[in-house]
Amino acid sequence: MGRAAQRGRGAARRPGRASKAVVVGRTAAVFGSVTVLGVAGVSWYGVQQLTSGVLSSNALAVSGQNAPPKLDNSENILLIGLDSRKNNDGSNLPGWFVQDELHAGSSSDVGGYNTNSLILLHIPADGSAKVQAVSIPRDDYVMTYNGDGSEQGMHKVKEAYGLAKAAAMPGLEAKGLTGAALEQASREVGREATLTTVQKFLNVHIDHFAEVNLIGFYDIAQAIGPVTVCLNHATSDPAEDGQGSGANFHAGLNVLQTPAEALSFVRQRHNLTNTDGDGGDFARTHRQQAYITSAETQLKKGGVLSDLTKLQGLLNVVKKDVVIDNQWSILDFAQQAPNLTGGKVTFNTLPITGLPTVDIPGEGMQSVNSVSVPQVQRTVTALFADAPAPSSAPKAGASSAPASATTVDVLNASAPTGSAGVESAALVAAGYTKGLVGDHAPVSSTEILYGAGEQAAAQQIASKVGVGAPQASSAVAAGHVEVILASDFTPPAAGSASSGAGSTPSPASTAHLVFQGPAVNGGGSGIPCVD
Repeated sequence: MGRAAQRGRGAARRPGRASKAVVVGRTAAVFGSVTVLGVAGVSWYGVQQLTSGVLSSNALAVSGQNAPPKLDNSENILLIGLDSRKNNDGSNLPGWFVQDELHAGSSSDVGGYNTNSLILLHIPADGSAKVQAVSIPRDDYVMTYNGDGSEQGMHKVKEAYGLAKAAAMPGLEAKGLTGAALEQASREVGREATLTTVQKFLNVHIDHFAEVNLIGFYDIAQAIGPVTVCLNHATSDPAEDGQGSGANFHAGLNVLQTPAEALSFVRQRHNLTNTDGDGGDFARTHRQQAYITSAETQLKKGGVLSDLTKLQGLLNVVKKDVVIDNQWSILDFAQQAPNLTGGKVTFNTLPITGLPTVDIPGEGMQSVNSVSVPQVQRTVTALFADAPAPSSAPKAGASSAPASATTVDVLNASAPTGSAGVESAALVAAGYTKGLVGDHAPVSSTEILYGAGEQAAAQQIASKVGVGAPQASSAVAAGHVEVILASDFTPPAAGSASSGAGSTPSPASTAHLVFQGPAVNGGGSGIPCVD
């Protein structure tokens, strides 16, 4: 038995630096939330045990008012890892954890309330395809929003939560809230901001979310026990002078016996290959994705997900470390839980375009990830494209007319020559009526406009083309949708149908898939090998 197991959570002492907190925060939500999902299929009693003590949130009710429409019965679940040195009631995390385990200093305010892990799981409506997951790099420099849709300004995506929480504090205090009530109310505002920011950034509808606090990863890793991981190369990252993770692993399979070793594996960012100048941030993200996949595989092989007795310790951890939305029916989700096992989840990391340094008001010069929002949205749309469930019914007010009743005009503003013709042919192949094909004055990004009665068709076309939300326009004739192609548009292969709801990924869709580094998937063994 390892020293940590013999002496309790506070026993294992690991040299390191404050960045452990950041890494643990990223990983906590992912692993904790996947655990929640896997637990869902156990039994009614197990579900009751899971949900009865879990904190629930109403944040989706606010953020949902600013969300893109839900197009089918697939499920998008956001997993949030919160980097905070405080418990859910506002009390400080134990000193043994912050100082001895994280080596993160003595201040409980270090780290703030950044969402250092944001992973979106997409579960297809019919269960026929593999689950896809995308990691949002924490330093993506984007417009962040409050829960009501008002703009916070350009910030790192991870900061939306903390900015909203801090701004809400004076008003909540003026209402007489203090202590745990103040902490929980202000965190609700933070969750609303994170949900709205992610929905607007990715142009997706979020159906559910789970949030895990900083200590969650450590607790869950200890409850799970040894996890086998795989590395493409031997690696060593000695902990010296407050630097390094203490990692020391050989090529091939490694068994992480303790939470300390698990932390070393997921937090290593030095002496790695393929860092692309990012200081190892993305390589570390792939490590975290690999650990989640391997840990889930270990749970399944050990029979934990089907044995309530074995599951009790894990359930207790989940209860105190996880916040889930109050609209989440675990019983309804149980039938989909098998899609999350056996290496069926593929993790991808969303792309960036550079690593500039920018001057952020109130924060000074910061290194950020520059991103192309249209590129990110096209990638997510193409990756998440799957057929609606047979029972899907049209939304109230939505047109139920067949695609052929909608005339689509395709205009080239600044896309490659011939793009309008190729895209028009692709949409006709998908069942729409050919309209005008021609040129348009320059626009900054590809956009879709629609006339009276064509909102539903425009949403479907936006999904196929891989762009943001369409806009109503009085300049577009009733019964028409207008597609205006800009330089950010990647045309499909000539003669192929556009990808989107109801189609299998084709050359048209794969052209939209751009990721940061390789995908992580367990494959047949359930244990992916990473750098």
